[in-house]
This record gives sequence, C-alpha cells and structure tokens, in this order.
Amino acid sequence: MIGENDGTFILEVYDPLFFTLIISYLRLIVQIRGMHTLIRDRDISKHDFVFYSDRLIRLVVEHGLGHLPFTEKQVITPTASIYTGVDFCKKLCGVSIIRSGESMENALRACCKGIKIGKILIHRDGDDGKQLIYEKLPKDISERHVLLLDPVLGTGNSANQAIELLIRKGVPESHIIFLNLISAPEGIHCVCKRFPSLKIVTSEIDVALNEEFRVIPGMGEFGDRYFGTDD
Repeated sequence: MIGENDGTFILEVYDPLFFTLIISYLRLIVQIRGMHTLIRDRDISKHDFVFYSDRLIRLVVEHGLGHLPFTEKQVITPTASIYTGVDFCKKLCGVSIIRSGESMENALRACCKGIKIGKILIHRDGDDGKQLIYEKLPKDISERHVLLLDPVLGTGNSANQAIELLIRKGVPESHIIFLNLISAPEGIHCVCKRFPSLKIVTSEIDVALNEEFRVIPGMGEFGDRYFGTDD
C-alpha cells in the first residue's frame, strides 16, 4: 500500500509469513528527481557529482532525524510568548559503512553539531565468502539511537552484517535508522525480513539488481565517483 503521510510516501508491504516492512520513502518531487538525474549521468563532472550528492544526502539525513523519538518542550520567544515545540533525543550517533558511507558524514555533522560517528569496515576475503569486520564505535553505543550510513543498498548483505554487529554491541534493533540514497527492492526485503523493527530512509527505490548484483539503473560505484578514485 502506498499513501501520503506528512509529505512523504510510506510504503507498507505485509506478508504474514515473514515480516511487516515500513520504509520511509522521500517524496519524488521534481527537485529530488532532478538531482538524481544529474548524479546518475555517467558524464557528470566530479565536482557536480559531489555537490548534488551532498544536497541529496542532506535531505535524507534531515528526514532520518525526523524519525527520532522526541518530547514536548516549551520555550520563551523574544516576544515573551510561550512556544510549545519538541526536543529530540540527545543520545544519538552515526555509523558509516566504510568507504562509501563516509561520504554521508559531513551532512550528518552539519545537522548535528558534535555528533559522534563510528565506522564499520566489511571486506569480502577471497572467494570463500567470509567477511572480515573492523569496527570503531562509541563505547556507549548501546545507549544511543544509531543512524547507519551507506549511500547504496544493493543486495543487503553488507548492511545485514553491519546491523548484526550493532545489535551484538547492545543497540536495540528499533534504535537503528538506515540512511541511503538509492535502494534495490531485493536489498530492502533482505534487510527488513531479517530486521523488521529497523527503519530505512531512502530517496529512491530502483528497479532491481542485475545478474552481477549491481543496482539498476543505479549510479555506479558511488564511493569511487564521490572520492575521485574511479579513473
């Protein structure tokens, strides 16, 4: 079911044998679609790719922050009036999946001054499929809500490894918000079937994975394009 809710599309897919998926899907207004058109163009300059990627990342981060728990708070305005607003939770951190996820760190820092950011490296070791994981995370991460950063959700395998590590470190599944720019349907189902309490915030859901497990139409190797190592 697809319906509008507070300026976003909420996509709900329910299968009683498996899981309930609720994924927050940023409204594809012309501006967002235009930025996707630019960064997906293989002929775009590196400068423009980074510029428009950063704009999209900022939108995704801001939207992700809107899913944090909050309490009501009153302040006194310069007119000596009372304004009733909200106060978001302070126990928050970011975790980037190295290396592409590091491209999202600046936007998170711009939105949350002084935020702690941890890192997870997932590396496939040869052809046997084993993955070596390096992590550097805040010591009190189990007490925090976590914004997990990776611009592309493809198969979901790396994301699942990262989420599993966070849960082993004591982070409740419901305290993890996974932020990315594009998602393959296969990756969404893979992650949410395994972690149904997790939230995913993305700016566009692509068509599918191809036979090489690349997101189609996709945007290529995001990290290489962003950091200029694709030559």
